[in-house]
Amino acid sequence: MNWLVEFPELGRGDLRDLRKGIDEGFKSFTRTYGESIEGFFDPLLHFLIGLEKLLLATPWPLFILIVCALGWLASRSIKIVIGTAISFYLIGLLGMWEDTMSTVSIIVVSTLVCIGLGLPIGILMSRSNRAQALVTPILDVMQTIPSFVYLIPVVMMLGIGKVPGLIAVVIYALPPMIRLTNLGIRLVDKEVLEAADAFGASAWQKLWQVQVPLALPNIFAGVNQTIMMSLAMVVIASMIGVTGLGQPVLKAISNQYLAMGLLNGLAIVALAIIFDRISQSYGKRLQSYRGGHNE
Repeated sequence: MNWLVEFPELGRGDLRDLRKGIDEGFKSFTRTYGESIEGFFDPLLHFLIGLEKLLLATPWPLFILIVCALGWLASRSIKIVIGTAISFYLIGLLGMWEDTMSTVSIIVVSTLVCIGLGLPIGILMSRSNRAQALVTPILDVMQTIPSFVYLIPVVMMLGIGKVPGLIAVVIYALPPMIRLTNLGIRLVDKEVLEAADAFGASAWQKLWQVQVPLALPNIFAGVNQTIMMSLAMVVIASMIGVTGLGQPVLKAISNQYLAMGLLNGLAIVALAIIFDRISQSYGKRLQSYRGGHNE
């Protein structure tokens, strides 16, 4: 009756052979296609480096003015504008400006990548139950697997640097964009779609002129969550060479520098609050417009 008590396991030799086979197969794949994969991501790397250089070269008063203007256009809230200006001024005053610009650049690029990938995949899921059934388990794995686990193959393929960190951030932050795009389009009122059919709208016209505009509040909620999750990955991504506010935090953890870790951690929190308030406010304004109460 031991087989009812003890779980059947592979022998040590079989398990060792299985692990060795997986390792050798992945190493062979990396040697064969590693350079091609790196070349594929070169444009993304150049864009990220170019954006970071642009932000660092921008005079700090101009940068704060631009961010405040964007905050005002999105929220129409003077409190958010003032809070944004004060936060960035304090970040610069405390000597964290360059690291903050590096962090902002990777957040912007990762968010754009997530939108570029998440929007079409979410639209596809909303139009096909089969696609939804196929993609949903993949999203579940992406959201539940520990980030350190998928850092291993990414680093083995691409080494240490900005691109592996960016890929890790995208993997972690992409699922909310896909899920909320799918949800937003599926929640569009059926009567509105019937009215569009009655006016002779094509499937393409219904999608881009009816469904996507009405789903924008949910889509921007997905953008909001993507930004928040990208910021949550900043410290972990710093372990594989991503510059920004995460590296001083990691250094502070390693060397027990309380002040350094606290200040850079608060800077990350400030960025999260700024991005969250601006994106949430814009989403609420879209929701008000949708409900016929445009401000």
